[in-house]
Amino acid sequence: MKNQLQTERLILRPWEEADAQALYSYAKDPRVGPIAGWPVHTSVENSRDIIRSVLSAPETYALVEKKSAQPIGSIGLMIGAASNIDLPQSEGEIGYWIGVPYWGQGLVPEAVHALLRHSFEDLGLEKVWCGYFEGNTQSKRVQEKCGFRYRYTRENVEWALMHDIRTEHITCLTKQVWSEQRATSE
Repeated sequence: MKNQLQTERLILRPWEEADAQALYSYAKDPRVGPIAGWPVHTSVENSRDIIRSVLSAPETYALVEKKSAQPIGSIGLMIGAASNIDLPQSEGEIGYWIGVPYWGQGLVPEAVHALLRHSFEDLGLEKVWCGYFEGNTQSKRVQEKCGFRYRYTRENVEWALMHDIRTEHITCLTKQVWSEQRATSE
């Protein structure tokens, strides 16, 4: 069984097929998936298929609100070759999204901090990368709040899931910088 991580307001746990309805209720919103790089979900069954084929990957978690016990978003860590940006096994890439009703509440940074701790302390990674597409200022802001630093921009990226061309900005956080940031915030 995959790890379960907890924050003040969230439980990060593996996705279950029973989460399909909750997933669909947020993933059908066109403001969520396309800006994050994936198509709008078209049905509960489509969401169930995504849980089986994509969200069942190692280190991929449902963001479950403790208050409602319902999934409200997703976060994942793709390690090494599983990443979109050609990383060694000692590095990972974080991706995340959250349903529109939960935007602006600081829940994604809360989840990212938990996954960073897990990445560096439990998994022993040396660097964690993250990216955001041009125009996704919310994702950029999450990365800044969590200590990621801009590294480079990839232009004219063919994004197969959306059948379009995108500009992606890539940020990174090293274990050393993360440790220093934690030491100064305590």
